Amino acid sequence: MFVDIAKISVKGGKGGNGSIAFRREKYVPMGGPAGGDGGDGGSVILVADEGLRTLMDFKYKRHYSAENGEDGRGKKQYGAKGKDLYLKVPVGTLVKDEETGIVLYDLREHGEEFVVAKGGRGGKGNVKFKSSIRRSPKFAQPGTKGEERKIILELKLLADVGLVGFPNVGKSTILASVTSAKPKIANYHFTTLKPNLGVVRIGEGHSYVMADIPGLIEGASEGAGLGLEFLRHVERTKLLLHVIDASGQEGRDPVEDFYKINDELKQYSEKLWEKEQIIVLNKLDLPDALENVEKIKKELSDKYEIIQVSAATGQGLDELKKRAYERLIQIEDEVEFVDEEAVARLIDKKERDTIVVTKEDGYFLAEGEFLERLVDSTNFNDYESISNFQKVLIDKGVIDRLRELGAKEGDLVSVCGVEFDFIE
Repeated sequence: MFVDIAKISVKGGKGGNGSIAFRREKYVPMGGPAGGDGGDGGSVILVADEGLRTLMDFKYKRHYSAENGEDGRGKKQYGAKGKDLYLKVPVGTLVKDEETGIVLYDLREHGEEFVVAKGGRGGKGNVKFKSSIRRSPKFAQPGTKGEERKIILELKLLADVGLVGFPNVGKSTILASVTSAKPKIANYHFTTLKPNLGVVRIGEGHSYVMADIPGLIEGASEGAGLGLEFLRHVERTKLLLHVIDASGQEGRDPVEDFYKINDELKQYSEKLWEKEQIIVLNKLDLPDALENVEKIKKELSDKYEIIQVSAATGQGLDELKKRAYERLIQIEDEVEFVDEEAVARLIDKKERDTIVVTKEDGYFLAEGEFLERLVDSTNFNDYESISNFQKVLIDKGVIDRLRELGAKEGDLVSVCGVEFDFIE
């Protein structure tokens, strides 16, 4: 089965918690803090693999999570880092944020990697909070959550060359003749409902991928049949081979067929309509083909390169393979625009750590992911831990913001669900 778009959710591993521990050694009185740091969580990483041509692996499994980091331990032992999760995708895969539609990355080269969900940071053990005035801190940091998002994987490039044309003009037969692909071939319309792909080899070390795009019909650009899906496949090719039944055996005019297909391409997308095309006149072995060839050449040869073939007998197929390759190497790869600023706003840690301070009916609220982590890491039964909590609120501007909103001595303040009296 061919799959060219997939929606999945990815989640980086949670960072391990820092440890609260103290030295308990014989002959060492007043042992100091010895809690080690937690390990960082693993990240989810996409890797471009030129050996893949479909997103089939993501059709049945939709949720992917990297490994959590281990918690820190006593004796200053650090927790192990969580393992990264590598997901292989075809070269030419676009990564989009599902909620905003923003293109996060364009995986264009074999082996290229993109960290789509970073693992959380490991929390610091209590040994890291020791100071000249805080000799035995009884608190540590918890690990932070890993990034979590829903993304869309979309194949930008389905194939190098796409075979387009009305149903039953011989596209599948051409593909089977010039590649090792084995598409279903029969003398009726819409034998192909999904693209068939094959590799065309041109001598030692030279090849390209050819796709038989399902047959288009009038109204495809407006969604007739499976038109919009078919046109999206066409959009993901570099070069189009526009196959025409030169014999006109089904009673259609080959020239009119050509214009009808191009009209559908143009209505769908000007960019698609402007793609380079080679006209392939097929079925030259059938009656009336030669007569129609002259008519087609007279009408189109000044604008398009025309190659005459018979997929049934093999006539002209070697020339077709060679010319398609020569045209391909002259076409520059399209580079998808990635709005770096938009991506930075979406995934920047600073945005995630936004602190929101509000006043509602005389009640003061301070919320945000950063404050959640601060509350989780505070031991409210320990004076030094509370002092550290208050200092962070001052450093982060929370206290100043509360004053701006009118907080006075004795007012009730909630910090992520934990209530305090405001003290000047």
